[in-house]
Amino acid sequence: MEDIAGWIAPIATMIAAMMTAANLGAKVTGSGFLVFTIGSICWSLVGLSTGQTNLLATNGFLTVVNMVGAWRWLGEQRRYEEGGKSAEKASRRCSSDDLFTATGLAGMEVDDCHGQRIGRAVEALVESSSARISYVVISRGGIGGIDETLRAVPCDVVCFGAQRLSLTLDLAGFERLPVLETGDWPAEAPRIVSTNDGSLQSA
Repeated sequence: MEDIAGWIAPIATMIAAMMTAANLGAKVTGSGFLVFTIGSICWSLVGLSTGQTNLLATNGFLTVVNMVGAWRWLGEQRRYEEGGKSAEKASRRCSSDDLFTATGLAGMEVDDCHGQRIGRAVEALVESSSARISYVVISRGGIGGIDETLRAVPCDVVCFGAQRLSLTLDLAGFERLPVLETGDWPAEAPRIVSTNDGSLQSA
């Protein structure tokens, strides 16, 4: 039994870590916590059978934490996610504007005005007085956040779709926008002006 638990524990922990780190939605994240629970129970069995009290105590506590995580992500968070998706689908079947969840904005693919992929949205900043989106932060380049560049794009040049965003700027115009520094995002959206040739660029 100790040998089986000794193999299951690290395998389950590694699989669960990948599932939760991937952030693929409430169902996958919640299932990751269930797999974490299996791993922590197996680690507890290893600690019990080998007399390692510290391993047993740590993973006994982690079992409780993982069960809370599974309950949260497979319970309330999944209900919220499914409710948002149902509203999105219902809006596409009726004559009203398409809806999408605000949390769903982060991660949406972004195209320029010619349909060329620019990057992905990572955040939207909302004005408190009007509840209007001031600007969307778009990531370009890099892998997993390493060596990426972030730019703020004002809401009035963003076309919101149910599955992706598109800009009225071309790629060159987007790349002329100032690059955001970590921890130093602007208090308001950059101004975009029309040039003599009809293209748009940062003022």
